[in-house]
Amino acid sequence: MKNLFHLNKYVYRYRGRILLGILFIILSNAFGVLAPIVIRHAIDLVNDNLSFYFLIDGSSLTGQYQSHISLVLLIFGLTILALSLLRGLFTFFMRQTIIVVSRHIEYDLKNEIYAHYQKLSLAFYKRNQTGDLMNRATEDVSKVRMYVGPGLMYAINLIVLFIMVIATMIQVNAELTFYVLLPLPFLSVSIYVVNSIIQKRQTEIQQQLSSLTSIAQESYSGIRVIKSFVQEKQLLKYFEKESELMKQKAMKLVKTEAYFFPLMLLLIGLSTIITIYVGGRGVISGKISPGNIAEFVIYINMLTWPVTAIGWVASIVQTAEVSQKRINEFLHIQPEIKDEGQLIKEIEGSVEFRNVDFTYPVTGIHALRDVSFTVNPGQRIAIIGRTGSGKSTIADMLLRTYEPDKGKVLIDKNEIESYSLGFLRNQIGYVPQDIFLFSDSIANNISFGSDLPESKSILEAAANASIDKDIERLPLGYQTIIGERGVTLSGGQKQRISIARALIKNPELLILDDCLSAVDAKTEEQILLNLDRVLEGRTSIIITHRIFSLLNFDFILVIDDGRIVEQGTHHQLLVANGLYASLYEKQNLEEKTLSL
Repeated sequence: MKNLFHLNKYVYRYRGRILLGILFIILSNAFGVLAPIVIRHAIDLVNDNLSFYFLIDGSSLTGQYQSHISLVLLIFGLTILALSLLRGLFTFFMRQTIIVVSRHIEYDLKNEIYAHYQKLSLAFYKRNQTGDLMNRATEDVSKVRMYVGPGLMYAINLIVLFIMVIATMIQVNAELTFYVLLPLPFLSVSIYVVNSIIQKRQTEIQQQLSSLTSIAQESYSGIRVIKSFVQEKQLLKYFEKESELMKQKAMKLVKTEAYFFPLMLLLIGLSTIITIYVGGRGVISGKISPGNIAEFVIYINMLTWPVTAIGWVASIVQTAEVSQKRINEFLHIQPEIKDEGQLIKEIEGSVEFRNVDFTYPVTGIHALRDVSFTVNPGQRIAIIGRTGSGKSTIADMLLRTYEPDKGKVLIDKNEIESYSLGFLRNQIGYVPQDIFLFSDSIANNISFGSDLPESKSILEAAANASIDKDIERLPLGYQTIIGERGVTLSGGQKQRISIARALIKNPELLILDDCLSAVDAKTEEQILLNLDRVLEGRTSIIITHRIFSLLNFDFILVIDDGRIVEQGTHHQLLVANGLYASLYEKQNLEEKTLSL
């Protein structure tokens, strides 16, 4: 259970409620244990007075005696009823404390996982599937909750009840207690063996469930591709195959767990037979009374549910152990990007790369090779190169989503690591190559991450991104809810909303990563004219594989295979007749061909 030790901090946090719940468990079982004692006295009373009743039967004392016995039995009955009501009341309180605590722990654990996921680096998300991440934060947490709720409650209840019942039974007759408890060692061995099998099979089920969740998540996210390639049936077959595998593993687990209940009943039944046989011999020899036999039988039946629940509780514990182990695997991963910087200073926009070298940890792609350049505040530069040349990696370095293997990145002559990570990213306006929009209103998507959600700011940002006319044509305008990842919008519309989201922050450093690839020529021209005005006076880095003649750049970096192979102004690079001139000539040829 070492993986479940992670929950100790939550158990300690709610220790007051848990201790109160344990008190209610003790009180509930105490009233439960008293009931058989009352029944024993009632039976012994009837048995002891039976011979006297036969002696006075038919006399004038008979009616009076019957009334007296009936009154005593009524008192016994009311006492048993009162004990049962009190036991039920404290059982209710017991559940209202421990089960409620388990819900609080579930809430806290989910928040811890969610907060930790947000701290982890991009490399972590590239290594792990979204479905698996979701499954650990939902399904696995639910399994753990069963442990800190019903599992903990019934385990404590079992221990308390066993101690009280066995102590009471020993006080009545130690020899009979020994025979009654004789089947328990066989019970312990059986539980150990079956639980070992359950743990192994439960691990397989949780892994398969993560796989199923990932398949479903990818299918829903990529539904457009699936439908366009008419692959619904093929993916359904694949999902059915994985579901069948899940069913088979679940059936194996269920069959194993099915051994518990019959085994428990068999052992309890055996204890009852032993009680009646050994107890009957004790009554004959005068060692115990008939009431003691009834008392022991009731105690055995009181132990029936806790004993049969051993298997269920053990299954819960084993399942929680497996689930918490899976949760801990991610919780113990430390963020690769450490947020240890203390510098909180408004940036002016100076950027410098000094001999930066970087290889992606997941793919092993050597993205940047000894890259060095300097951008002064307010300068506008373009980074141009073929697909996969390492352009977007420069943006990753500036946002500290990755850190260089060698070299340094500086902003305003300060090493980027010295800045508070959240403050740094909040100072940068970024339009990523892979656009992501939330399933929310257009207005909320534009104002996302901004401290200026006012309508005027949203309208201005939308106009600068040339998306305002498109939004106004929608039925609900800026309050239109877009689908997941902006599925209801075109690629160009999504890109322009993303540009507006970056512009509304009014950042001193703006990074645009291939943000006009999905817009038409006319819209591109309008956006570029707006950007030429908006970018005035702020440091701007335009990453693209195309050459924008409508934008004036202070200088242009040409990257190929992770290296800066050329740099200079547009005119200088054309005169140099290198890679830039080749890309420019090719682009012009494509545009002329399309215009024909």
